[in-house]
Amino acid sequence: MNKFSEKVDFFKNHRKRIGLLILTSLLIGTVYNGLGIAKDPASPQSKRVKRGEYLVNTAGCHDCHTPWVMKDGGPGPDMPRALSGHPEKIVMPPPPKLEGPWVWIGAGTNTAFAGPWGISYAKNLTPDRTGLGTWTEKEFITAIRTGRDRDTGRPILPPMPWPVYRNLTDEDLKSIFAYLQTISPIENTPPPVQALAAPVAAAP
Repeated sequence: MNKFSEKVDFFKNHRKRIGLLILTSLLIGTVYNGLGIAKDPASPQSKRVKRGEYLVNTAGCHDCHTPWVMKDGGPGPDMPRALSGHPEKIVMPPPPKLEGPWVWIGAGTNTAFAGPWGISYAKNLTPDRTGLGTWTEKEFITAIRTGRDRDTGRPILPPMPWPVYRNLTDEDLKSIFAYLQTISPIENTPPPVQALAAPVAAAP
């Protein structure tokens, strides 16, 4: 019997085992991919989103755009409402009189602020239609660069530190926007800016 015949006989005798091995390999590969265990490196977009998440968490975005609540260890961000801005159901009373060195004051939620500019409310940054859902990447970058709101054209008011954020690179701002488009959309419309009944003079 030549070697070719031996190989044919071997395949005939063990075809069930060989078939089972092939099937097992295919199943393992399917499970491997299904679990998201990628062989290839992360895509540029996924890296951008990861970078954006890092920037949002380190640049203090949650300090004002996420409502704060009192917890056992003190005040902290209410993450189920992450980056949804000032809660529309919380109607703020007129702020106390601001005088002397006290020229601005913040609400307990850390989403509403009163000062010489009036009363400003933190914007909804989630991808809901009431937030950034209808914004484009270009519009987001333009707003940060110019300090102007897309919808009203008014200046972006304190305490939003856009004069600092405008120095971020285009790639950084693209990363922030990309990440914000991946978070949970929350329907919430913060109130518009309000003028104070009596303007407050800045402290000398």
